[in-house]
Amino acid sequence: MNREYHKMWSDKLQRDMELLVFGHAGAKVLVFPTRDGRFDEYEKLGMVKALQHKIDQGWLQLYCIDVVYAESFYCWWAHPSGRIKRHIAFEEYVLEEVIPFMNSKNPHECIISHGLSLGAFHAATIAFRHPDLFKKLVAFSGRYDLTLNVESFNDLLDGFYNDDVYFHTPSHFLPNLERDDLLSKLKAMDIILVIGNEDPFLENNQQLSSTLTKKGIPHQLILWDERAHSGYYWRRMAPLYI
Repeated sequence: MNREYHKMWSDKLQRDMELLVFGHAGAKVLVFPTRDGRFDEYEKLGMVKALQHKIDQGWLQLYCIDVVYAESFYCWWAHPSGRIKRHIAFEEYVLEEVIPFMNSKNPHECIISHGLSLGAFHAATIAFRHPDLFKKLVAFSGRYDLTLNVESFNDLLDGFYNDDVYFHTPSHFLPNLERDDLLSKLKAMDIILVIGNEDPFLENNQQLSSTLTKKGIPHQLILWDERAHSGYYWRRMAPLYI
């Protein structure tokens, strides 16, 4: 299997960013890690191995990127307005630096946005905001509203709210989305949301699914038994849905 390590300076983030590439051809999978993960988490969790057959066959090429969670949503010393601004800079990094890099290496027309846990939030947010760039979304164990307080999971913006928060929260902006150009692209996207039936964000997933249904956007909301929020489950999900 082709495996590449890259470390590149990001003008958008003003820091070095690392990523791993797995595979030589096929649909490009943009992978966002969990809250505690980095660019190498997907490999360490055994997810790459779980997809090895598809990678070796040239059906998939993975791009496992680094994140800036400690500088954005989990930067507790920063004002929440600064946290969301750093998240926006990260999205700009993905859009203006990572995706062009992916396209320069692989001309395949399909890009799949994929993430685990908090990474599912990133995968879904960027796909819903920029549906012209993605053919498919695969989100495992996601939370699509970071302002919620559920169990031990707190509002990551401490009650702060502005337009930046609104337009980067799928559960908030999608119900009011009326632009036909975006809706038509979302309706053409293959959308798969997977969540455990005991996951604390099950209701949030169900609400998002209801919104998509009301908008006429085809999608799948797939429930697994138990919490299903760990590598053990994600390794089993990946070959089925990606």
